[in-house]
Amino acid sequence: MVDLARIEAFAWDVLKTLIGWATSPQFYAQLAAIVIAVALAQFVARQIRTRVPFFQKEPKKGAFLKLRQMAFACSDLLFSVLAVFFLAVAVEFSSAVLGSDWLVRLAQSASVVAVLYTTINRFISHDLIRGAALWVGIPVATLQVFGWLDETITFLDGISLEAGNIRVSLYLLVKAAVAAGILFWLGRVSNSAGQKVIRGQKSLDLPTRELFAKLFEIALFVAIFILLLQVLGLDLTALTVFGGALGVGIGFGLQQIASNFISGIIILLERSIKVGDFIELDNGRTGILKEINMRSSTLSTFDGKEILVPNETFITAQFINWTNDDPRQRYEVEFTVAYDTDLEKVPPVIVAAVSSHPSVLQEPETPDCELRGFGESGVNFGVEFWVEGIDDGPNKFSSDILFLVWNALKANKIEIPFPQREVRIVDGKPKMQVRRKTRAS
Repeated sequence: MVDLARIEAFAWDVLKTLIGWATSPQFYAQLAAIVIAVALAQFVARQIRTRVPFFQKEPKKGAFLKLRQMAFACSDLLFSVLAVFFLAVAVEFSSAVLGSDWLVRLAQSASVVAVLYTTINRFISHDLIRGAALWVGIPVATLQVFGWLDETITFLDGISLEAGNIRVSLYLLVKAAVAAGILFWLGRVSNSAGQKVIRGQKSLDLPTRELFAKLFEIALFVAIFILLLQVLGLDLTALTVFGGALGVGIGFGLQQIASNFISGIIILLERSIKVGDFIELDNGRTGILKEINMRSSTLSTFDGKEILVPNETFITAQFINWTNDDPRQRYEVEFTVAYDTDLEKVPPVIVAAVSSHPSVLQEPETPDCELRGFGESGVNFGVEFWVEGIDDGPNKFSSDILFLVWNALKANKIEIPFPQREVRIVDGKPKMQVRRKTRAS
C-alpha cells in the first residue's frame, strides 16, 4: 500500500531544498562561477583554434604528419578540457571564498564526462570497442566522478542469490559480462593474429602449421577462461565440481560435440587429411578441404558452395582423399569408331594426340589407348592418361582430351559412327489386314 504521508514528507523536503537554493547567495555565486568558467573556456578555445596552425587546417602532407593530424584531431577536445580546467579553478575559488563548492563540483564532473564522450567518439573507430566504452565506460566514469560508484556497487552486490556456499550477486553477473566480453574479444583478436603468424611459417609443412594453430587456439581460450575466473574472484577448486558436471553433460547432451572435438584433434595428429586436399565423401559430395575447425571441417566445392562436415565423419565413415600423398591422377575418356576402320591405326594416332596436351604426364605411365569392345554401331575405344590435379574447377582435362581425340580422328579420316537402324522388307509374306467391325442394327 502506498504511504502517502511519507511521499508528502519527501516532497516537502525537496521543495524546502529548492527554496533554500533559490534564496541562497552562495547558490547564485556558484552558478556565476560556472558561467564565467565556461565562457572563459569557450573564449580561450576559440583563440587557440584561430592562432595555432595545428588547429586551423587538417594537414595532408609534410614532416611529422601523423603527429600533426593527431594534434588537429584534438581540436574537438579543446573546449571540454579547458572547461574542466577553469571549473577546477572555480572549485578552489568557491571553496575559499564562499565556503561551498558542491554545484561547481557537479559542473566539473559533468565536464569530465563530456571530455570522455568526445574522446571516445573522436578517436575510437572500432564499433565494438566504441560501443563498450560508451555503454560501460561512460556510466562507470559518471558514477565515479559524481561519487556514486561505491554506493552503486554496494546496492548491486546486495541483490544476490545464495545456495549453500555459493553466492551469486547482480554485481558479480554484471562484472562477469563485462570481463567476459573484453577478455573473449581480446582472445579472438589474439587468436587471429597468432594463427596468422603460425600459418606464415613456411619452414613447417602445412599439417604441422594447422596442428600448432589449433593447439594455440585451444590453449589461448583455456587460459582466458581461467583468467576470467581469477578476475571474478572465483576459487579454482570449484572447477572440480564443474568438471564433474561437465563430464556428465558430455556423457549425455554434449556427446556429439565432444566426439567431433576429439576427432578434429585426431585428424590433425595423424594427418590423414590436410588443408588443400580434394575429398570425396561417402555420399558422393566432393570439395577441397578449406579449413579444419574445432567441431567441423569445411569443404569448398567448385560451384561456389561450402559443405560443413562434422569431424567425426572423417573418423567413422569412408571417404576418398584424392590428393593425400600424390596429386597425380589417372583419367580416361571413351570414343567409338566405325566398323570399317583400320583398328590398328587408331591407338598410335590417339596416343600422339593426347600426349600433345601440356598437362598430360608421361610418368608414371604414358597415355594408353585400349580397345574396349564391339558396340551396336561401332568399335569402342578408351584412352587413359595421367595429369596433375583434379578434373574439375579450373582444370577441364577430359574436355580438352575429347577435343584432341575429335580433331585427330577427323584429320586421319576416321569415321565416328552414329546409331543406325536397318529396315528390310521381305516379299511373299502376307500383308496385315485391318478389318473394321460394324455395329449390328
